[in-house]
Parts: sequence; C-alpha cells; structure tokens
Amino acid sequence: MKATALAHPNLALVKYWGKRDDALILPHQSSLSLTLSPLSVRTTVAFGVGSADAVELNGYVAKGSERDRVLRVLDTVRAEAKERSLGPAKMVSRGDFPASAGLASSAAGFAALAVAARAAAGLPADPRASSLLARLGSGSACRSVQGGLCEWMRGERPDGSDSYAVQRFDEKHWPELRMVVAIVSRDEKEVKSRDGMKNAVETSPYYPAWIKDAEAEVVRARDYIARKDLQALGEMCERNAWRMHATSLAADPPLCYLMPGTLALIHSLREQRKKGVPVWFTLDAGPNPCILTDAAHEVAAEAVARACGATEVVRCVPGGDARLLTEHLF
Repeated sequence: MKATALAHPNLALVKYWGKRDDALILPHQSSLSLTLSPLSVRTTVAFGVGSADAVELNGYVAKGSERDRVLRVLDTVRAEAKERSLGPAKMVSRGDFPASAGLASSAAGFAALAVAARAAAGLPADPRASSLLARLGSGSACRSVQGGLCEWMRGERPDGSDSYAVQRFDEKHWPELRMVVAIVSRDEKEVKSRDGMKNAVETSPYYPAWIKDAEAEVVRARDYIARKDLQALGEMCERNAWRMHATSLAADPPLCYLMPGTLALIHSLREQRKKGVPVWFTLDAGPNPCILTDAAHEVAAEAVARACGATEVVRCVPGGDARLLTEHLF
C-alpha cells in the first residue's frame, strides 16, 4: 500500500486570486495555467505504517497548518476507501525548487500527493477525482494533475463538485512555448498566498472588478492559445498579473510582493520588446518573475534575467501529467 507520484508546478496565465469558500477552497473566478517542466515535486505515500500519521516536507517534519492540509487530503482518501481500513499514513515529499517563493511549490506537492495517495489506497486513476482531491490541499494544485494548459473551472455547486481543472491543450499543442523562471529571491514569503488573497478579498476596493475581468480573460486566453498568438497571450499575461497585484496593493494593509529585482526585470522586458524581442512577464504571489517567450528567444530571455540580478534561471517547457513512479522516497 505504497505509491510515489511526480507532479510539475503550474504557473497561472490568468491568475487564481481569492476564495468564495475558504473551507472547500472554491475560487471566485476561473483561472488558466501552464504546467512547467522540468520543475517537479516527488511524493511517496504509504498506508498502514506506524502508529500515527507522519508527514515530512523537504526534509523536515510538517507541523501546524502544513500538516493539517496534508492530513485533510489523506483523510479524504481514507473516507473514499471506506471498504478497507487503510490505517495510519506516512508521507514524504521533496521538491527541486524553492518553496513559498511564488513558484507554485504547493500546487505540485498536493497534485503529487493526490495521485500518490489514491494509488496507494487502491483507488482507480482518475484525473477529475485527483484534481478535486488536490484542490482540498491547495487550490492551484488542481491544475497540476494534468499537463499542458489547464483551466480550473470556477463551478457553481455549493459542495464544490464542479470546481476542478480540465486540460484545454496538452503539452504537445504548443511545443515552442517557453516560460523562463527568474529567481531573484529564495527567501520565504512573509505573507503566504492564502493569507494575501484573503486580505485582498476582504479589504481591496478593486476586488469586485478583478473577478469580472479575470473571468473574461480566461475565454480570451483559450483563443490566443488555440491560435498560438504569443503577443496577444503575453500582453494578456502582463495585464492580468498587474491587476492581481493591484488588488493587494490597494488592500488594507497594503501588500506588495515585488522586490527591486522584480521591477528591474519587468522594466527591462519592456525595453527588449522595443527591440523586437518577444518577452512578457507574469508573476504569482511572490518576487520571482516568469518570462513568457518562445524557443527561439529563451536564451535571450535568460540573459535579460541574469543581467537584472536573477541568482538562478530555469528554462521551462510545457510539462506533462502527474504520473506514478516506481522508485520511492522511503
């Protein structure tokens, strides 16, 4: 009763920012993301191990809310497999990129956990069920169960049964698409995403406008991706990111995730576009910009990032589905 899964993080091109139901993690609006390879998280789950649940994240024992979120997923699996007594669980998870830095480490982690836990419990592989399960740990995790470009549908039902991610385009649809991750800081965020979005929902006067605008952007994004229109998609990514961060800048108290290196890179990309280089930024709740470009210009994008002080640059391609592995972490 052991299984290991690998999942990639995803970066929202149209952001998820704000819950209408904190308990079920239901979003106010739909969102759309690109799954990123080679960044990944590996997670091993075993049931019937030890006398109590054990949770290890990146080499340390999880406590508090981190542990509670993992146990919520494991408890949901145990309830679904009620015909069998699964017993205590052990979970070990390791990522190969910084946590709590705005790079969706929790999305990859909970997607891997959902796939591994269902497999360890003997439940059938099911992307929809895994997406619903991953969402209970981290909202954006529902978009990392499948690869390519995925849309998290807002849903309408109060129980959340229609709020999950679907793959709109697989990783082979636009193989030339690139996302260059520029790490300007590996420090953990002072304000986690879930706390930042809660503050924006409750106090930002811009938030109602954000919901309406972002929902409409999902429809436009699908069209741009279908046509492989990099410029239109890049321009949309930038305005959506700016508008998301504007809700937090206008919140009470104001919250700013941007650092000097973040702004330097953003301004540099604008200058590069004047020279004909197709590069646009997007930015989740953290200081590390990601540059949307194509295969022909990813080297140029990396050079710009390093010139602006990025300590590490990772060139990403569209990633695939979360998948089971044969090698375990314990």
